[in-house]
Amino acid sequence: MTPQPHPPPAPTRLAIMRIGIVILPDQRWAQAQRRWRQVEEWGFDHAWTYDHLGWRDLVDGPWFDSMVTLTAAATVTSRIRIGTLVASPNFRHPVAFARQLTALDDISDGRVLLGLGAGGIGFDSAVLGGETLPPRQRVDRFGEFTELLDLVLREDGTTWRGDWFAAVDARNNPGCVQRPRVPFVVAANGPRSMRLATRFGQGWVTTGTGGDDLTSWWDGVGELCGRLDRTLGEAGRDPASLDRYLSLDSAPEFSLSSADFFAEQVARAAALGFTDVITHWPRASSWYAGDEEVLADVATRLLPELRTP
Repeated sequence: MTPQPHPPPAPTRLAIMRIGIVILPDQRWAQAQRRWRQVEEWGFDHAWTYDHLGWRDLVDGPWFDSMVTLTAAATVTSRIRIGTLVASPNFRHPVAFARQLTALDDISDGRVLLGLGAGGIGFDSAVLGGETLPPRQRVDRFGEFTELLDLVLREDGTTWRGDWFAAVDARNNPGCVQRPRVPFVVAANGPRSMRLATRFGQGWVTTGTGGDDLTSWWDGVGELCGRLDRTLGEAGRDPASLDRYLSLDSAPEFSLSSADFFAEQVARAAALGFTDVITHWPRASSWYAGDEEVLADVATRLLPELRTP
């Protein structure tokens, strides 16, 4: 079928740098709920969790479902926005996922941010026994996933068929609390994914393009910002209409290695035009290993200053 473009919902913009944090779903809720309550008390703007069936070497340890975790988080918070960083087509179908998102948006009273990505080639792509797709096909599938999810979340009675997904009279009643749907924050580095972010996104999120040192990583982030500006210009979309999120911990150094380092990284992101940055709750070892006291220092001493216009 011929895709019918739809104008994205208008985002809400704040004249401050927004700060978010990822809480990995690797603790039982009896322990994890403390973190979700705390980040809201500290004044973080958004909190996220990974949407995987298992992630890297942490697949051998505890791991919990993202949507159930976010639903629980919605019940112990009242202000902070919550979301996936990021959901992908690796194990999700847009019709079923739309129902989950509608319920989560209702339970949270319209606080959901939906991070979306093409999906990697790790555990999630292999655990269901399917074929691991090459990059071009993953983006093809991601395009269909995003388009159909957008349609089902906005309209009732969707019938649609593509190469990867289909829907027959898919219902969305009562629809999202946020109208016309939950905001999409689209992960994109390449040209095709950036066009998806431009078409469907209320936000764009990137992890950069890699690099062995901070200088090369930031150089890559800057190049991606330029690519996004060109993509928005080609689409005739106002650059100010798309929020820009940067995952700081994709850099070679953990953003919470010290409070001063975190402040420096936030300042560099702001200089590149990012509206939002995201860090991770420090873990005892392995990925994002760090000291929770640094996080507490950032939250209580620096966060109010970093979020001031």
